[in-house]
Amino acid sequence: MAMVWLLGLLVLFLSLFIRVAFVTISCYWTTPRRIKKIMKEQGVCGPKPRFLVGNLIELGSLVTSTTSSDMDSIHHDIVGRLLPHYIAWSKIYGKRFVYWVGSEPRMCLTETEMIKELLSAKYSNLSGKSWLQQQNSKNFIGRGLLMANGDDWNHQRHIVAPAFIADNLRSHMGYMVECTKQMLQSLHAVVESGNTEIEIGEYMTRLTGDIISRTEFDSSFEKGKQIFHLLTSLQHLCAQSSRHLCFPGSRFFPSKFNREIKSLKMEVERLLMEIIQCRKDSAEIGRSTSYGNDLLGMLLAETQKKKTKGLSFNLQMLMDECKTLFFAGLETTSLLLTWTVMLLATNPSWQDKVRAEVLQVCNGRTPSADQLSKLTLLNLVLNESLRLYPPASLLPRMAFEDFKLGDLHIPKGLSIWIPVVAIHHSEELWGADVNEFRPERFAGKAFAPGRHFMPFSAGPRNCVGQAFAMMEAKIILAMLISQFSFTISKNYRHAPVIVLTLKPKYGVQICLKSVTP
Repeated sequence: MAMVWLLGLLVLFLSLFIRVAFVTISCYWTTPRRIKKIMKEQGVCGPKPRFLVGNLIELGSLVTSTTSSDMDSIHHDIVGRLLPHYIAWSKIYGKRFVYWVGSEPRMCLTETEMIKELLSAKYSNLSGKSWLQQQNSKNFIGRGLLMANGDDWNHQRHIVAPAFIADNLRSHMGYMVECTKQMLQSLHAVVESGNTEIEIGEYMTRLTGDIISRTEFDSSFEKGKQIFHLLTSLQHLCAQSSRHLCFPGSRFFPSKFNREIKSLKMEVERLLMEIIQCRKDSAEIGRSTSYGNDLLGMLLAETQKKKTKGLSFNLQMLMDECKTLFFAGLETTSLLLTWTVMLLATNPSWQDKVRAEVLQVCNGRTPSADQLSKLTLLNLVLNESLRLYPPASLLPRMAFEDFKLGDLHIPKGLSIWIPVVAIHHSEELWGADVNEFRPERFAGKAFAPGRHFMPFSAGPRNCVGQAFAMMEAKIILAMLISQFSFTISKNYRHAPVIVLTLKPKYGVQICLKSVTP
C-alpha cells in the first residue's frame, strides 16, 4: 500500500514538473521565437534580445544615462530624456520596432490611424493588460478595472461607471471645495510667516489624497488617509521589485521587497475590509438606509444590483476596485496639478489670463458646477499640461489572439506599446512649436482627440474617472489662482522622470504671493 502511495505521489510530482517545464519553455523560448519570426517576416525588427532579460540592460542603461543629470533649463523637449530607447531604436529600425522586456516582446506603435483602430471597440476583447503588467501591480492595485481584461473588465466597468455620472460627480464637489479651502488656509499661514517658497507637489499630493479619501470613504476618512499613505509606500516598493519579474519564480522569492510588499498589502486590505464590513453591517441591521453616498457606497450598491442579476463580485474584487480608484484618483490628478502649476509659474502671462477669467466668471466666490464649464482658458491650460506632461506616459495592449491591425498581422502574445509622451511631442503631428507651452492650440479643432491627444487613453477602455479628475483640477486651480500668484523658484530643478507615472524628480518649488481681492 505504501509503495502504491509513493508511486502515485511520484507520478503527480512528475506530471507537475512536466507541466511547469512546458509552460516555462513555452514562455521563455518557443513563444518569443515564434513572435520574433512572424514580425521579422513583416519587416518589423528591433535590437537583439538577451536570454531572460531581453533588452532590459540596454534600455536601463540608456534611461539612466539621460536622467542621471538635470535638464540645463526649463524646456519641454523631454522625449529624448524619458524615452531614449525610443529615439535610438526608431532611428535604426523605423517607426515600427520590437524590443524585449524579459521574455515579453513589445512593439512600439506611433502610427495614429492604427492606434485609433487598436483602441476601438473592435479590439477591446482581443487585447488588454499583459501578465507582466498584472504581476507588476498585483500587490499594489490588484485586478481592479485598470488591470482587468475581457469579460472581467466589461463586468467591472459596468459596476464602476455609474459612480462617475454627472449627478454623482456634482455630489462630490463639496468635498473638493472643503479640502481645498483647508489647503489654502495652510498656504496663507506659510506666506504670513514670511516663508514664501513651498514645494507645491507635496501640497497637491496631500490635497488630492484628502479629497479621494473623502469622496471614496467619507465617514471613514481617517482610515482612508491611512490607506493613502500605505498605498504610496506600496507603489514605490512594487516599482522597485518589478525590475526582477523577468527572472522565473522571482515573485515567490522571500526577498526584503517581497516581504515588505506582502506586509503592506495585508494592512491595506485589513483596513479596507473593516470599512466595507462596517458599511454592510449598518445597512443589513437597519442602522442605515443605504451603503452611503460616497464612491464606496455607490460601488456596494451596484454590486448588490449585479448579484440580483446572477453576476458575481466578491470581496477581493471590491477591495481591488477601491485601491484602483484610490491610486487613479490621487496619482494622476496630483501630477496634473503639479505640472500645471509649474507651467503657469513659468508663463506669467497665461497665469494672469486664467486669474482674470476665474475672477470674472466666479466673482471672487467658490466655483459652482455651472461656472466650471465657463472656465475655457483654464481648460486650455489643463489640456496643454496633459499634452506636455501626461501622467500616463505609455499605453500598453497585449494581443490575446492573432488579429489583423492595419497592414500588420499581430500574433498572440505580442504587446503593443503606445508611447503617449512621444506622440504628444511629435512635430509631425503638432507642428514646429510642439515643445512650446501654447494652450491656444486647443482652442481650435486642429488636434484629434483619441489619436494625437490621449492623456486618459481612448475608446471603450478610456479612463472612467477623467471627468472627476478634470472637475477636481479645475476647482483646485481656480481657487488657488484667485488667492495667490506664483513664480518658479530659483531652487527648482527641471528633471522629469518616469516612475510608473511622469513625475518631477525633485518636486516643484514655487514662490507664493497673496493676491489682494
